[in-house]
Amino acid sequence: MNIREAILAEHSREHALRIATYAIQNKKKFKELMHCYMDPDYRLSQRAAWSVSWAARKNPAMIQPYIGELVKRLQDDTVHPAVIRNAVRVLEELDIPEEYHGEVMNSCFQFLESPTTPAAIKAFSMTVLYHLSKYYPEIKQELKLIIEENWEHEIPAFKSRGRKILKTL
Repeated sequence: MNIREAILAEHSREHALRIATYAIQNKKKFKELMHCYMDPDYRLSQRAAWSVSWAARKNPAMIQPYIGELVKRLQDDTVHPAVIRNAVRVLEELDIPEEYHGEVMNSCFQFLESPTTPAAIKAFSMTVLYHLSKYYPEIKQELKLIIEENWEHEIPAFKSRGRKILKTL
């Protein structure tokens, strides 16, 4: 399978899962998927992001060498929100290497504070920050404050995740 061609041929959940399953067979195939994810082509990277997310859940070890690439995508305001959403979704399920903690915290706090950030990115960011608060307890108060301050203006998805985070803080 040519991953690039497959990604551009169809866009569905089943197809994204097929590509993810194929990509995690070996490092070379996964690298090809990550090249598509990092590609400047808007549509290609957007569609590849979904497969990367599924692949990372199926085989978390495959994504480990690419965590730096995911962190870079968090700070790239030229990419489709799906690219960022799937990067944060992957990061919420991983042990993030310490060298990326600061960049990830900054990005996630920025996502939470921006009124234009899509709800899913905010929800995943809350979870990432909650996990990082185990290493940096001083961010718990800031996370709690941001959730509470934005409560009235947010949609149910934010409130659902926020409620869970507030209970555990």
